[in-house]
Amino acid sequence: MVNHFPPDRGLTARMLFTMFLIGLLYVVFIGVLIAVGVSYFLIILISGGLLFAQYFFSDRIALASMGAHEVDARQAPQLHTMIERLCVLADLPKPRVAVSDSPMPNAFAAGRNQKSSVVCVTTGLMEKLNEPELEGVLAHELSHIAHRDVAVMTIASFLGMLAGLITRYGFYSGAYGGGYGRDNDNNSAGSMIMVVILASVVVYAVSFFLTRALSRYRELSADRAAATVTGRPSSLASALVKVSGEMARIPQRDLRRAEPLNAFFFTPALSKGFSLSSVFSTHPSLERRLQQLSAMESNMGSGA
Repeated sequence: MVNHFPPDRGLTARMLFTMFLIGLLYVVFIGVLIAVGVSYFLIILISGGLLFAQYFFSDRIALASMGAHEVDARQAPQLHTMIERLCVLADLPKPRVAVSDSPMPNAFAAGRNQKSSVVCVTTGLMEKLNEPELEGVLAHELSHIAHRDVAVMTIASFLGMLAGLITRYGFYSGAYGGGYGRDNDNNSAGSMIMVVILASVVVYAVSFFLTRALSRYRELSADRAAATVTGRPSSLASALVKVSGEMARIPQRDLRRAEPLNAFFFTPALSKGFSLSSVFSTHPSLERRLQQLSAMESNMGSGA
């Protein structure tokens, strides 16, 4: 029986709205750069190259950053079997499977579309979870692929990265490029650099909060979809509790090394994210996620 990952109109609406705002922000940002006389052809060339690399190679970049390697069915039979079963159940193309030899119990999905996607789990996750719990985590990651929100988050985070790059460029230009010419020219150049830096900071801040808000909602959506497909919200809740407890025991230096991938992880790499529900977090609080799963368990048990 095929049981598709349920569509989430709220997630779709939020993704479209976020992409619209970020696109509008990008247009305004480029307009400001052009208005102050920045070499926008160079900026567009650099930004286009970065977007191309991030979009088409995000899966490889993510795997490399975690020291992960792809595994076939002979190397990880249980993992492949579980993913195949979930993909058949949800009528989803089977993604590539990768394993990261890390004690940090976590998982993530990457890739620009369903056909080029990959699901990666750590050895720490496979050691700590039983089969139903691991299946819940895998279903959560497959939901991200099914809803294509991995690609959306990759694109959405790009503008913030570009703004940060231009801010750095502006600082360097101000520090090293303003020491010659007439005073008026220097003052004019200094003013333009300040405008670029200010615009970049504003763009970075707005895109940061937009992507964080979208990231929190997509995690709740993936939890709902995974619980629906597996029919076991309690197993996913158990996995969340176990993973959050184990993450608190991981050395901080190891968590910081993995922090750049927070938005793509099953749970954030820094343990403080489990107790803080704020606009700065990539994930909703553990309590919020458990409340949602508990409500779903109750509804399933009552036949609602």
